[in-house]
Amino acid sequence: MTGRALQKPPRLRRGDRIAAVTLSWGGPGVHPQRYAAGKRQLEEAFGVHVVELTHTLADPDFVATNPQARADDLHQAFADPDIAGIVSTIGGDDSMRLLPLLDLELIAAHPKVFVGYSDTTTVHMACLKAGLRSFYGPAIMTGFAENAGLHDYLVHGVRRMLFSADAPVAWPENADGWTAEFLDWADPDSQARPRTLRPSAGWRWPSGADPVEGPLVAGCLEVLDWLRGTPWWPELDGAVLALETSEEAPPPVAVTRFLRSLAVSGELQRLAALLFGRPGGSDLPVETHGEYDTAIRQVVHDECGLATLPVVTGLDFGHTDPIWTLPLGTLTRVDPQRREIVWLDSGVSEPTRS
Repeated sequence: MTGRALQKPPRLRRGDRIAAVTLSWGGPGVHPQRYAAGKRQLEEAFGVHVVELTHTLADPDFVATNPQARADDLHQAFADPDIAGIVSTIGGDDSMRLLPLLDLELIAAHPKVFVGYSDTTTVHMACLKAGLRSFYGPAIMTGFAENAGLHDYLVHGVRRMLFSADAPVAWPENADGWTAEFLDWADPDSQARPRTLRPSAGWRWPSGADPVEGPLVAGCLEVLDWLRGTPWWPELDGAVLALETSEEAPPPVAVTRFLRSLAVSGELQRLAALLFGRPGGSDLPVETHGEYDTAIRQVVHDECGLATLPVVTGLDFGHTDPIWTLPLGTLTRVDPQRREIVWLDSGVSEPTRS
């Protein structure tokens, strides 16, 4: 996947200091009460100490016009020996402006847990390029700030993937229900009101025959599409590619076009497997979710004849909640016969620090 062997960061432990980085939208400055709720719930659930960097809580206009300041914060978080992990505060739409500013040698020299999703996809691709495993998982203002407290599924996923080096790990299905309901963060009463959960219908396996294995590459489909043709586009040969769509709810045709581009480049044909998260968007009718499966089948089966390519849809990661935490770069088995997804290696290592 990269020119270097992928490093495992040391696993997290209770008492660790975790840096909160604002890499895109200056959300903490817009909704400080939402950020505070996420920080508090993250600290209480996992026994860590969340620390802000110079620009974590900066004015959103400053954040928007100063990508170098955001990159400097990320560099500071990686270089500081007293910081054990890094978590994104929130997504946005311009973290790609950080990419030319990032020091990959510094990131490689100080491997540590980095977690976030959505627009943070860009920094995950930088971590892969630097040779570091990272984690597609909750951000402070979204998953960790869940209204009325954290979901058990999210807590279990974070503990299992970031605080434990045991392997293999089977990705469990979420049986507790899911939500994409929007509650206004500006309303102070919203934080105490739980969002309504919809029943979980389970994963769907529209294709695939034999078990396959490959390193995991995960990200938001729209953000990955922005990176096409740049040095930050990931190596997909033999990969298990996990895609999800944002709260902007791009239509199924956007998935069709993305996969067609992969087919034209030959990358779709060289994937080990394709995973697809439950579509995001608070106003997206659940009845339309099957249309995304249809879009995938149209390209994978009808246009490319890849009937044996394992495809799994309806997965819990990305822009619906709760989500599991995914270890990028980790060897992953997708088994259509047993209908299971297993990480054969851990994404983290046992720490050598005292």
